[in-house]
Amino acid sequence: MSEYTDHDPDGSTVGVVETKYYTFAEPPDELLLDCGVSLGPVTLAYETYGCLNADKSNAVLVLHALTGDAHAAGYHSDRDPKPGWWESMIGPGKGLDTDRYFVISSNVLAGCMGSTGPGFINPETGRPYGLSFPFITISDMVKAQKALVTHLGIKRLLCLMGGSMGGMQVLQWCVQYPDMVVSAIPMATTMRHSALAIAFNEVARQAIISDPNWNKGDYYSGEKPNVGLSVARMIGHITYLSDSAMRKKFGRRLQNEQDKNDFSYDFNAEFQVESYLHHQGAKFVERFDANTFLYITRATDYFDLTQFKGLGMALKVFSLATAKFMVISFTSDWLYPTYQSKEMVKAMKKSGLDVCFCEIEAECGHDAFLLPNERLTRLVKGFIESAFIDIGQRVS
Repeated sequence: MSEYTDHDPDGSTVGVVETKYYTFAEPPDELLLDCGVSLGPVTLAYETYGCLNADKSNAVLVLHALTGDAHAAGYHSDRDPKPGWWESMIGPGKGLDTDRYFVISSNVLAGCMGSTGPGFINPETGRPYGLSFPFITISDMVKAQKALVTHLGIKRLLCLMGGSMGGMQVLQWCVQYPDMVVSAIPMATTMRHSALAIAFNEVARQAIISDPNWNKGDYYSGEKPNVGLSVARMIGHITYLSDSAMRKKFGRRLQNEQDKNDFSYDFNAEFQVESYLHHQGAKFVERFDANTFLYITRATDYFDLTQFKGLGMALKVFSLATAKFMVISFTSDWLYPTYQSKEMVKAMKKSGLDVCFCEIEAECGHDAFLLPNERLTRLVKGFIESAFIDIGQRVS
């Protein structure tokens, strides 16, 4: 890791970082998935920030949302124009203080940013998996992450932290491998998808499947289903914002503000909000794989923590956990609204867990957890420090 002076005038970034790769589950010891299929070998892309202490007690695992990747902080080169997706949270003196903690971020199983997924080459055929890739679950993602953490020599994680789909992984970790988790911060998340969330995902998937270039998932040697994937991203992006944020950012303003009521009377992007969504869709197809979008959204729809081990009740499931929790929601999040966080907090408390809850005032919608927020930073920093003290470590 080298110092990054151009982007780091105040020493608040982790600098230039390198994405690493861990491959495991080599045949015949493949990873057994929830769907009953064995998969191997499996590669996970990951990055680390900060230093692991002598007794390996300061490790924090960051878990990304639907379209995230391993690159959570820092820059990949001196010419990299954009830092990692959680630059506001990870770094020296930040919420996840890399002067104190060893932060791990990995791309999920079925991802398309270096981890094994439908775009990976199937060793049995020599061609991309496509739709021959097995269906995966949030639990399968966690199984793969557990293999990575074990590979790094870490027996117990000081904290797990993530929002949205990352928060689902946090919850799954805590009941699936309770002895490996000291504390956890699930944010802007849910124990199970509502009908509304499933509906938005299905419309997005149909946009991809309906694209003629999708070709039943076999598009890797030809034209890609960019139109369908772009529309899918536009649909998803609407759910990440809020009515207030969109009203303030766009209102009913036209692209050409000089002609406030001079409509073009065609179907090109005329309103600023339309242009914004088109831009988001165009950017997305440059970095994401359509099949991965299908597989990961299906995994989030399948997720229902209350059904773990067939227990059927949140109270029984959380009785498996031992971690200290801080659950965070945001007032304008209508994808995973606050009542869903309160539902899990109630079950945690009835299970005798140490849990605190905070609803943060934010106008920007579901994506609020990704944006700089002083209150969120203070909450995260204080919570992790208290967890560190709880295990007998001194916070310097």
